[in-house]
Amino acid sequence: MLTLPEVVERPATPYLALKKQVTLPFDAEIPAILDRLFSYLHTNGLQPAGPVFFKHNVVDMPRLEMEFGVPLEHPVDADGDFTSGVLPAGRYAEITYFGPYDDLIAVNGVLIGWARHAGLAFDSRQQADGEWFAHRSEIYHNSPDEELDSRNLRTTVTIKLKD
Repeated sequence: MLTLPEVVERPATPYLALKKQVTLPFDAEIPAILDRLFSYLHTNGLQPAGPVFFKHNVVDMPRLEMEFGVPLEHPVDADGDFTSGVLPAGRYAEITYFGPYDDLIAVNGVLIGWARHAGLAFDSRQQADGEWFAHRSEIYHNSPDEELDSRNLRTTVTIKLKD
């Protein structure tokens, strides 16, 4: 099930993430990535201030530069393979999906198609190595560990719009 797409205001949000270059499909890599992320949080005494998100920095299908992260209450310094920053405040096109993760490419397509039809422009730029986004992410409100019925997995896809 999909919600209707909408435009929402999002506040600036500090975050910590593990940045990776991935190629679709990358499902098999996700458990190790999230284990590293949560181990780093634990080791450094940090608590997530919200759900896990996968941030799409550069998209050149099937290759992506992504950040696998969590929001934090306050900015932090990161080291090693980890990065920290602030997700930008602003207007976002957004849609929420209830269902298996296998459908998320199509869900992204629905949101992109709706935004184009509505005359909305994403805060992105096309470069030789792909489309660079100011912020584009999938927010995972629950996980298969918490929700055994994949029809109840809730994911929000959000893409920052030009100011």
